[in-house]
Formats: sequence, C-alpha cells, structure tokens
Amino acid sequence: MRPACRAARRCGCGWLAMGIAGLALAAEPASNTLYRQWPRGPSADPAFIPIAVWLQPPRHAEAYRRAGINTYVGLWRGPTESQLGDLKRAGMRVICEFNETARRHLEDGTIIGWMHGDEPDNAQSLGEGKGYGPPIPPSAVVADYQRIRAADPTRPVLLNLGQGVAWDDWHGRGTRTRHPEDYPEYIQGADIVSFDIYPVVHDRPAVRGQLGFVARGVERLIGWTGGRKPVWNCIECTRISNPTAKPTPAQVRSEVWMSLIHGSRGLIYFVHEWQPRFDESALLHDPEMLAAVTAINRQVHELAPVLNAPPPRHTFQVVPDPADVPVAIMGRVHEGAAYVFAVAMRDRLVRARFSVGPVAEGVAEVLGESRTVPVSGGSFTDAFEPWAAHLYRVALSPTQPSPSSNPP
Repeated sequence: MRPACRAARRCGCGWLAMGIAGLALAAEPASNTLYRQWPRGPSADPAFIPIAVWLQPPRHAEAYRRAGINTYVGLWRGPTESQLGDLKRAGMRVICEFNETARRHLEDGTIIGWMHGDEPDNAQSLGEGKGYGPPIPPSAVVADYQRIRAADPTRPVLLNLGQGVAWDDWHGRGTRTRHPEDYPEYIQGADIVSFDIYPVVHDRPAVRGQLGFVARGVERLIGWTGGRKPVWNCIECTRISNPTAKPTPAQVRSEVWMSLIHGSRGLIYFVHEWQPRFDESALLHDPEMLAAVTAINRQVHELAPVLNAPPPRHTFQVVPDPADVPVAIMGRVHEGAAYVFAVAMRDRLVRARFSVGPVAEGVAEVLGESRTVPVSGGSFTDAFEPWAAHLYRVALSPTQPSPSSNPP
C-alpha cells in the first residue's frame, strides 16, 4: 500500500433498519438554510446539495465535476498552494485541514470548511508495529474545534466519525467499543457531522449486505445533534479492500436515497480501492459505476430544491405489505406537485401503499423510470425490489387543496 493511502483507508468499512416506522415519514432533515450562519461556508441556495469525494488528487477535479461532484473533502498532506490552485481552476470547493497554508487563504472562496483528522472515535495507531491505543478523547476534539473557530468563525468545521456511529459492536474502537454515549460528546466539536460505514464490502456477517446500517447512522447522528447541525455521510462505490464483493449501481443508488430520505444533507463518495490492486481514484476507472454515479448525482441535483423544501404540514403515509418490511419515505410539496421519495429497508420484496392526502385522482410519475402508477382516492401502490428506491411526483391541480409547507 502506498504511504499516501494509509490515512485514506481510515475512512472505514463496515444494523438492520431498526426503528424505521412503516407508517410514517423517516427522520426529517433540516434544510440547507443552516449554512447561512457561515458567510464562507457551503451554499445556502435551495438548489444546492453538497456532493463530495473523499481525499482525492486535485488533478482529477474536472473529471469529478463532470460526474456531479461539487466538493472535495480532505487533501493529502494539504492543503498546499498547488492543490488549492488546481481546485480553484476547476471551480471545485474544498473542506480541508486548517494548516499554515490554509491560514494564508482565509479570503479564498475555494475553501468552504475545515475538518478534523479522520475518525478520532476509532482506536489510534501507536506507530508501525506498535499496535493501537485508545480513541482520541472527545475533549481533545472539542478543544481543536474551538481553536479553529477562534481563528475563522466564517466557515463550518466538519468531523467525520467511524462506523461505530451505526454499529455498536465495531471492534475498531478498541477500549471504547460499545460506548455510543461518546458520540454526543464528539459532536460538540463540530458544525457538520459525518460518518462512514460500507455494508456491501463489509467483512463482518452482522453488517455484510445490510444496507440499512447507512440509514441507522444518519438517524443516530440527527438524534444526537437534535437536528441542529447538518449531517453528512459516506457512500461506498468500489471494492475498497474486499476481493469478492463490490457494490452494484442499484446498491449505490439505494444508499444515496436512503441517506437523503433519513435526513442526510451531504454525501461523500469513498472511491479508493485496494483489491485487486491499489487505485486511489477507482471510480474514475470504472465506466459502469462512473456512469451510474453521474446519473445518481444528476438526479439529486435536479431534485435539490425539493429536498431542501421544508417538511409539509400534511403527513404523507406508507403501509408496506408485508408489514415487517419497512419502507421509509420523505414527503415534500414543491411548485404545484407532491413528491414522495421512498426506499425499501430490507433485503426482501415488498409492496407499498402510499397516501398523499390532497390528490384525489391522477397518476404518480416515477422519476427516472419512464413509468407512472395510477392514483385513486389520494393513494397509489407500487412494488419494490430488495433495498430499492423509487421517487414519485404527483401534480396537484389548481382545484386541489395543497398540503402547504407553511403551517397556517
């Protein structure tokens, strides 16, 4: 393994969809108006959603921009003047460490945030061949956060945590394994909180293939932050270190929409790969996955104004059949249409009946699938493959009462 990749690998690997209500909306995300508090932070434009890539060479910024990426998170041994120059020329924004070079660029709009070292909640290396010590204490993370905020209060500080956010049995936390109570303390040291877990390529049977761990981590972070801080999360799209498993485009799409439906406000693709050979930018060298990720990102960007709309006062509902296969949903109303974003939360087939209230008759357009389903009496039904995500748009006629997003 190249030395430049040891830190990159620490973005982690590795619940079933516990606590997902089959009859109600998933956790409601805060809109990106939260970003308004930072003049030089991520855009608060309703049409903007951060879609990032983890620890990539700036020379690839244009290629990632074409794939729908608008943010870099992390720069190897940076930021350096050269790295920032490459990103500026590509029109790519970055969240990076607060080093001496960064201090000279406090007026540079290319930088939209600062970050801690990756996964302080995991056991920390004591050096080559010396094993691992305990995680970095939350108090140290908070102290570092206060130092950065004192130097620059105009940008948020991002903290990326490990898979212990979603999976209490993650042994990589060492002496703090099964201590989820640490996380509310860590969160005090950040403005934006992220985490990573990669179920498809995970090496532990308890997690392997259980995509719902992604949703669980998002839900827990939102709960621990009280919804007052933006929550982001990482998405797998390569083998990483698994020689026998790799996410499919459908699984990546499921993880993306599962994240957004449960309240994530930013996505970070982890694109490194160690098997069958090392490739720090493996996504760019996988035509099928690159095309899929590009299409996923395009759809997320197109729907950003809907995702960033406030929750409607009307409660959209879903009833799954069978009842023990939950379907998580997000409901929104935007520009004369009701939207339902839905994802099946088990590795089983399920049919779901959706209620959108104000819509009496008509059709629900299934976005990106070139099909519609009939709406009758304000409800419609559709089938889901395991872990599948479907996105619906139902036009509201001028004579139909709208489930206004703004309470009376």
